[in-house]
Amino acid sequence: MEELKTLALTPDRWGDFERLFGPSGACYGCWCTYLRIPTSERKLMDGEAKKQFMKGRVVAGSPPGILGYIGERPVAWAQVGPRAELPKWNSLKTVSRPIDPEDAADPSVWAVSCFFMSARDRGKGYSHKMLSAAVEYARISGARIVEGCPIERTKQSKSVGLCVGSLRIFEAAGFSEVAKRKEGRPLMRLVL
Repeated sequence: MEELKTLALTPDRWGDFERLFGPSGACYGCWCTYLRIPTSERKLMDGEAKKQFMKGRVVAGSPPGILGYIGERPVAWAQVGPRAELPKWNSLKTVSRPIDPEDAADPSVWAVSCFFMSARDRGKGYSHKMLSAAVEYARISGARIVEGCPIERTKQSKSVGLCVGSLRIFEAAGFSEVAKRKEGRPLMRLVL
């Protein structure tokens, strides 16, 4: 496996994010907005509107995640940041809702909520490295807790359903299950 380096998604790296996600915006044109925008609003947006929303988010604030590179080529993405930035992840209707409702607004409680790998780089173990780098990014950014809500199994190892990460990588990184509201979707936590 080639050496994977990771860097925060800052405005100067937007072009790399755009290149990684491709003209379709990854995962059916999501542009990693699924957890950031209420469903009623997101349904009214086309791919370009979602792309511009995410670009505005990158320009306006702290990095919303990290990019993974092989050489100069962007190959992977992990969305990581405070839970407060992900209203849909905190919804009482989701399996990822917080254990303590106050965690949803606590800037020191973070989530690794989404992964994306270029098609040709899936199945190479990069998700382990991306999760490790996401945890380290959270740590140096002041997080005291990092959570994820992975999927236990998929029919295929390269399934789009793995955008939330696999249980295996979260367990390997030292996360522990703190809740299971739906079979196959545990809420995992790592205390830093």
